[in-house]
Amino acid sequence: MPSATPESPRVVLGVTGGVAAYKSAEIVRGLRRAGYFVSPVMTRDALKFLGAATLSALASEPVRTELYGDASTPSPHTYLGQSADLVLIAPATAHVIARLALGLADDLLTATVLATRAPLVICPAMHTEMWEQPSVQANLQTLRSRGALVVGPASGPLANGDEGTGRLEEPERIVEVVSAVLGGYRGPLSGRTVLVSAGGTREALDPVRVVTNRSSGRQGYALAEVAARRGARVILVTTVRRDLAPDLLSRIEVVDVESARDMRDALVGRLVEADVVVMAAAVADFTFDPHPVKWKRADGPVPMIPRPSEDIVASLVERRRPGQVIVGFAAETGDPEVAARAKWRSKGVDLMVGNDVTAEGAGFESPTNEVVIVSGEGAAERLSRRGKAEVAEVILTKVEGLLARGD
Repeated sequence: MPSATPESPRVVLGVTGGVAAYKSAEIVRGLRRAGYFVSPVMTRDALKFLGAATLSALASEPVRTELYGDASTPSPHTYLGQSADLVLIAPATAHVIARLALGLADDLLTATVLATRAPLVICPAMHTEMWEQPSVQANLQTLRSRGALVVGPASGPLANGDEGTGRLEEPERIVEVVSAVLGGYRGPLSGRTVLVSAGGTREALDPVRVVTNRSSGRQGYALAEVAARRGARVILVTTVRRDLAPDLLSRIEVVDVESARDMRDALVGRLVEADVVVMAAAVADFTFDPHPVKWKRADGPVPMIPRPSEDIVASLVERRRPGQVIVGFAAETGDPEVAARAKWRSKGVDLMVGNDVTAEGAGFESPTNEVVIVSGEGAAERLSRRGKAEVAEVILTKVEGLLARGD
C-alpha cells in the first residue's frame, strides 16, 4: 500500500447511517492503495453500523465524529473543508442527502460539506422504495445542479433479503470515480465544449432606440452553469449580463452581443469549437436599417421597415459537423407542443424545447419554467413547472445521451 502523507491528495470520507456502512472499510483500503490521504468522518447513526476503531485503523488519521473540536483542532469542519481535495460520502442515506440539499450544517459531515470548495461525490444507498421517492430524486437533482457528482446506486441484493435498485456502488468503482475527479473529471460533459446563447436581441432603429423582446437570459444562464458543473467548457453568447456563480467563472467564457447579426456571427464563428450548441436566446424575427441620427418627435413616426433576420439555427445546422448536437428553443403563446414539433422537423435540430411565455411561472424573467422537449421521431416530453436549473438538467441529460450514441 502506498505511503500517503498529509501532502498527498486528501479525501474526506463521510460515512452515514446505513447497512452499507460496512463497505466503507473497503473504500478506505482502495483509496489508500491509490495513494490518497483519507480523513474519515462518521455520523452518529453510522456508528450504529460500524465501529469508529475500524476506520481509524485503516484510514490515514483517526475518525472524527463531533462538530466541536479540541485544543488541537478547535474547528474540525473548517480544517477538513479547507484541506480536502475531494469530499466523498459513501454510503449517503436519503436523510443526509435531504440535509445536504437544504444546506444544513448540524453535524460535522454536513458542516464540512458547506466549508469546502472541493468536489463532492455522493454515493447513495437505500431501499428501492426510498430511492424511487420523488423527494429523494429532487434532492439529488438539486445537489447535481450545484456540482455534486452522484455515483450509483447499483441494483442487487439489499438488506432484509430484498432485491432492487439502491445498493451502494461497488467500492472499486467508487475509487475509480474519485481518481477520475481528482484527475480533473467533473461529470459527463468533461472534455466537451458547449456553446450557449442567451437573452433577447436588440435591433436598432436609430442610435438611441431599439426593438427588443422580454427575454431575461435566465434559462440560457442556467444551461451554461449546469453544463459547466457537469464538466464542460462553456462559451456563453449573450445580450444580457447576469451574475454567474463565482466558482464557475473560469469555466464559462462570456461573449457579449447585441443584435441578431452580432449573435449569428459570434455563434457561427465559435461553432467549430463546440460539441453542443444550445440556442436558448430569443432572436428577433425582424431587423431594420437604422436611421444614422436620432429621430426627433418633430420628424413624425419613426420609419420602421422590417426585413427578416437571418435564421441562426438554420445557419448552424447547415455548418454542423458529424456528431455535433444542436438544441433549439421555441418561445410560444398557447400550447407550445405543436410549434415545437413543427420546428423540430423543419430546423433539423436534435432537440427542440418549447414553452408558453404567457403561462404563469413559465414566462420571461420567471425563475421557473414549464416546457415540452421534442426529440427523436418527434417524441415529446412535458416538464411540469420547475426551476430553470432543473429544466437545464433534464435537457443536458438528453444531450449527454445523444453524445454517447455518437461516440
